Amino acid sequence: MTTFIGAKQDAWDGGQRPLFLAPMSGVTDLPFRMVARECGADFTITEFTNSTALTREAATSWRRMETHPSESPFIPQIFGGDPGDMATAAEMLAPTADIIDLNFGCPAPKVTNICAGAALMGEPDRLVNMVASIVDRIDLPVTAKMRLGTGKGENNATSLCQRLEDVGAQRLCIHGRTLRQRYAGVADWSSIKEAVDAVDVPVVANGDVVDAQSAAACLEQTGASGLMIGRGAIGRPSVFAEIKVGLGWMDEDELPWVEATEGWDELNEEGRSFAARRWCWDRYIEHSVATVGLQGKWMQRHAIAFTKGLPGAKKVRTLMHQESTNEGMAEAISQFLAGGR
Repeated sequence: MTTFIGAKQDAWDGGQRPLFLAPMSGVTDLPFRMVARECGADFTITEFTNSTALTREAATSWRRMETHPSESPFIPQIFGGDPGDMATAAEMLAPTADIIDLNFGCPAPKVTNICAGAALMGEPDRLVNMVASIVDRIDLPVTAKMRLGTGKGENNATSLCQRLEDVGAQRLCIHGRTLRQRYAGVADWSSIKEAVDAVDVPVVANGDVVDAQSAAACLEQTGASGLMIGRGAIGRPSVFAEIKVGLGWMDEDELPWVEATEGWDELNEEGRSFAARRWCWDRYIEHSVATVGLQGKWMQRHAIAFTKGLPGAKKVRTLMHQESTNEGMAEAISQFLAGGR
């Protein structure tokens, strides 16, 4: 195992385990990943990107592969239904990547319709051969994310984990739902535990981890070597630090928004939510300016997510539409979040 992967861990005893930001299309752009790292995420992964588009050097796809020295390790995630394109894309990414992650978990029809993402779990031999080919062709750790199964017939995540371990995959992540479930129902952590117990490589648990309480429950039930957080981090990258504080892995005084907020101890829960999200938003804007630039569509998506659930959040769309520049939009959202104190 490499330094970035680590060994499989035993049953959870309350000690710290790595937290991963899940790769999410339209969410995990580079500035957001950089904020998540500052907020306590131990690992971040790019948006999942079409391997065929990468092999054809599509500019939009390669922009998703941008990184920054602070993002270490750099883990690009690719998907695809063509084994040759998957291996070629992995080779093209290898010079700048630290780990190559493979997506066998996406349930979106535009992905599964080309027999990629979670659909490949319905063709286990093809999936395993694809991973084996990539492991053979690059000198980097290869990891994979999957679901419990397709939802047709018995779940096969455990057997796939065993086979992927045999062909050289060094870490595996399981979302505790099937392809058919998409994001409905409750994540099945007991099935993740079955896979954890069946292999000697680290397995990361994903699904329904949204706070310290659910993180502890998942680790206790699964014994996973880490947790991956997706929807729980949308608009709230602070969730990583909040989990670490809640589990006693770090002190509240270490949180950057606590250090930056005068009178934090006097704020109620709502005021603290506003202050934390404002700090995260401002850092997102700062990172955007320093790296990829202010991009209106990305800002709009994140602005809606960062303000969701807060009093007055319905005004945010109006505030954005009133601004004629990206800079004005960024400042309007910052001022909205400042007004919650």
